[in-house]
Formats: sequence, C-alpha cells, structure tokens
Amino acid sequence: MLPENGLPEHGRPVPDLLAELARLRADDLPVRGGKVTAYVYDTGRAEIHDGAARAFGEMLEVNCLDPTAFPSIVALERQIVTAVAARLGGGPHTPGIFTSGGTESIMLAVKAARDTTGRTAIVAPITAHPAFHKAAHYLGMTVVQVPVDAGFRADVDAVAAAITDDTALVVASAPSYPQGVLDPVADIAALAAARGVLCHVDACVGGWVLPWLPDVPPFDLSVPGVTSLSCDLHKYGYAPKGASVVLYGREDLRRAAYFASAEWPGYTVINSGVQSSKSAGPLGAAWTTLMALGDTGYRALATEAKAAADALVAGVAGIPGLAVLGAPAAPLVAIASTDPALDVFVLADKARERGWFFQPQLAYQGIPANLHFTVTSVSSVPGILEALAASAEDAVAAGPPDVPAGLVESLDLDALTDADFAGLLGAVGGEGGGMATVNAILDGLPPATREALLIRFLSALYSG
Repeated sequence: MLPENGLPEHGRPVPDLLAELARLRADDLPVRGGKVTAYVYDTGRAEIHDGAARAFGEMLEVNCLDPTAFPSIVALERQIVTAVAARLGGGPHTPGIFTSGGTESIMLAVKAARDTTGRTAIVAPITAHPAFHKAAHYLGMTVVQVPVDAGFRADVDAVAAAITDDTALVVASAPSYPQGVLDPVADIAALAAARGVLCHVDACVGGWVLPWLPDVPPFDLSVPGVTSLSCDLHKYGYAPKGASVVLYGREDLRRAAYFASAEWPGYTVINSGVQSSKSAGPLGAAWTTLMALGDTGYRALATEAKAAADALVAGVAGIPGLAVLGAPAAPLVAIASTDPALDVFVLADKARERGWFFQPQLAYQGIPANLHFTVTSVSSVPGILEALAASAEDAVAAGPPDVPAGLVESLDLDALTDADFAGLLGAVGGEGGGMATVNAILDGLPPATREALLIRFLSALYSG
C-alpha cells in the first residue's frame, strides 16, 4: 500500500508494481471473451491485439506535440486518414485529423463549424451523442434538440423547423448509439445544404463497420451536403483506446479545427487537436491494427458481428417481457421491458451476478429505459439469450427496486461532502451491491438533476 502522500520513499521493484496492477484489475470487467456488452471490442484474434500492444509500446514515448521533430507521426496519420477516407466517401487527399476518440473528433468538427460560420447553435436529434453537448459547453454554443420518429430516427421536418440564422451545424448519426438505427442522413444533409448550413455525420460507432455491410444507405462524405464525419477506430476498428478520425469535406474546415498561439516567448504552439503533448502510442497501435486486418479482415468481422446482432434480435422475440427498440442498422441492440413487473435495471443486476455486463440506459423523451448491447464477432448470442431469459425471470421474482420516497427532494447537494454522498450512495445499494436502485432513482429525475447527482457521484468516487 502507498503511504498517505501517495509516493513511496524508495522506488519499488517493477515486478512488484506489475503484480499490484494485476491485483487492482481483479475487479475490472473483462476486456476479452464477449461477456461485456459495452466499452470493449474484441476481434477474438490474439495476434492482432498483441501486435497493437507492441506497436503502442514502440511509439509510447514519441510526442505528437511536434510533427517536425517526429515525422513518423505525419506518415502514420496520413496513411490512417487516407484509409478511413477511402471507405467513407472521400479520396486520397481528403483532409482529416487523428484524434483521441469520438468526443475529440466531434469537438473539432463543432469548433470548425463555429469558427467558419461565426454561428453558435447546433441542431441535433435527442439520440445524438452527449459529446455534442460537451462541445457546446466548452465552446460557448447551444444544442437545439429535435425529436425522433417511432423508429428512433431523426425527424427531418423537426430538423428543418429548428434551423435558424444562428445554426452552425446540423447533426445526423450513423448510427445513433442508443438504438443502433441510422438517421436519414441524405435528407438531413440536403436540408442543411439548402439552408447554407454545415452537416456533421457522427459515425463514431458505425463508421468502421457499416462500409462492410450490404444494403446500407449512403451516410458518408459521398452524400451531398455532408461536410464532416467522425469515425472511431477503437470501436469496430478494434484498435486500442485513443483512436478516432474526423474527416472534412473542405480544407478550410480542417484548418479551422486547428489551434495556434504565438502569444508567449516560448516554443511554437500549433495543435491539430485538443491535446498538446500526447503519446503516439495510440497512433502506432491503430495503424498496426488497420494494416494487420485489412479489408478482408474487417469484412469478416463486420459480417460476423451483424449476424450475431441479428440472431440476438430474433432470440429476444422469444423471451417474455422483452422487446428490441427500433431496427438496428449496425451491431447495436437496445432491449426494453414490455412487462411492468420486469425492471430492466434489476435484470442488469441479476445478469451481473451471472458474470454478464448489460449496459443500462435511462429513459429520455419518451424512449423507455433499456439495456444496450454492443455486439461483436466474439459475442456468444446463445449465452446472452440464456442470461437474459434467466435474469428476466429473477427480476420478475424480485420485483422493481425500492426507491426511497422523497429521497432526492430532501437532498441538499451543496451541504453534502463527498464522504456524506458516498455514504448515502452505499445506503441505497450503489456501493458493493447492485445498481438497480441507483439507476431507478436517476431514471425518475429530470436530466439536470441527474447530471448534478452524477457529478457528485464521480467526485465521491475519486475522493475515496
């Protein structure tokens, strides 16, 4: 154990430290094997993951701060951007930026839109990723939300009505994460173009799986009116975390995403992304993963993942009290309860007891609470269905979670210390126990109150 000041007086042997890391990871969700249906992406090919890890180590200490000092980062980024653009409607000279993830890619797309138009509003469906809200928060902009239709796709008429003279960017998802459905990209992009507004397609989760699937409507830079697109390589690209690309339809948009400052007497500051100093490890690992798998590898993985997702959808139809939301275009499936006695948050806890992680999603704007499944080629659909069915039976037997009446209304968050809040969380089941009660409390609250509680939760978690 570390002393109170966090640092040992004398250095510890590296083998001991690595052993402690292994012990600390004992309670982590497994990143291989397919029993975690969110956060991780597994090819099932150990040599691919091992190769990426070795490449990560090779580039670990290379600093992406200065591409003139480390020209390898320019060569690798050019190859990655070219490969991504070639499969997402661009050409060999399509401008793009390698980023740390979808949120940074979206942040740079939003910055480019703001700085080239001078406008500050983003029109986005309610299913658009919170990264757009985060970008608006950081960049002094606003998000105008529009509803979705019965199939959870962005309502084009509502998008049209929401566009004003201050609209900098219109957003479509390919697909949206919550239900895995594809927004009507062509219609939204055409509408944006007709109004002289930029259009971003968030293909962070789907951009590196949809190109290898049949009968997918056009959604990328080939669609007239689409001016930027984000695609994560650490999702269905199977690269280690820290790998995404944002593409632009015009060179001036990429330039607007950059940041430079000469307002000091130190070294030259010019950044392509939000970060300044950053390791080239993710860049090297992503390049290695893409080149090792190639078109054939990605086509096989995409085909297998979609077949598994289709089998999951078909299987859920045979489980009483459960139903799939929408018609997923990608290997993403959302499952809700049709039985008031079957609480999906309790189901998730019961599945966790069986060694499965099913990601809970809270209700919002008429979309019911549900469980999200990111399906890959290694997902064991028979195992998922068995766990779903058994956990659903257990959830019905257990009944909905017991939410303490008036708990949230009586809270004075400003008066609670992090320790007080942690104790309260433990009392309602969030510490060392199931999360069903905590999720049920959050599910019954308006978004602003949810956000305040989540911030307190994170603060308490890191305060120890």
